Amino acid sequence: MTDLTDIVRTHRLLVALDFDGTLSPLVDDPMSARMAPAARSAVEALLAAPDTAVAFVSGRSLGDLRIIAEHSDDSPILLAGSHGAEYLIPGAPVDEALDPADVEVRDRLRADVEKLAEGAPGSWIEPKTFGFGVHLRTVTDATAAERLRASVDALMADAAPHWRRRQGHDIVEYAFTDAGKDAAVAHLREVVGATAVVFAGDDLTDEDALRSLGPDDLGIRVGAGETAASVRVADIEELAAVLSTVAHERVASRQ
Repeated sequence: MTDLTDIVRTHRLLVALDFDGTLSPLVDDPMSARMAPAARSAVEALLAAPDTAVAFVSGRSLGDLRIIAEHSDDSPILLAGSHGAEYLIPGAPVDEALDPADVEVRDRLRADVEKLAEGAPGSWIEPKTFGFGVHLRTVTDATAAERLRASVDALMADAAPHWRRRQGHDIVEYAFTDAGKDAAVAHLREVVGATAVVFAGDDLTDEDALRSLGPDDLGIRVGAGETAASVRVADIEELAAVLSTVAHERVASRQ
């Protein structure tokens, strides 16, 4: 992977960023997540830089991602929701069609899992366009959390073994689409005609994208954990500093 100097000089740059844990602190109420001030400033600086596109790539459903990202109809930021199964590209139509049969199975399984979650106080089930997420962050009884995790795994293995399972920070997600952030980054790269990509993320699901990056790209891991990224930063503030540097130096390089 390349370094910051090459990234600054590339003709057309795509900066693709995970949201939760990367731009926003992880919170107990997921819908209260918002960009940290430093991250917001960095994103604004990138949007003002020449030939630089910004995208948020998240496991959140597209509608929820728009809310937490405070994404307005006239925003230039590209969005990839549901790990790349949903897109909002400025100027392009949004495809919201789902197979009714998939919706019926999704809703039935989600209801079954919600009943299981009653045995683990503090857990809750997040509706997602292509499935659901089982949140365990606020479960104080570790035994109950593990029992719920095992029960849901058993249910899904029996009822929907073809669904994709993803493990994240205190959440387990299940989806009937196999979309991944690697495909999301590849699609966004093509859409904006990027000659290089910066991708940053903090979780296991971000590693798909980090592993997919090429020699002209730059991968950044936020926080601890095994990673394919070539750069690691400690937290959101340190990431924001790196992104701000990229933005400011791209401006300076064109003057």
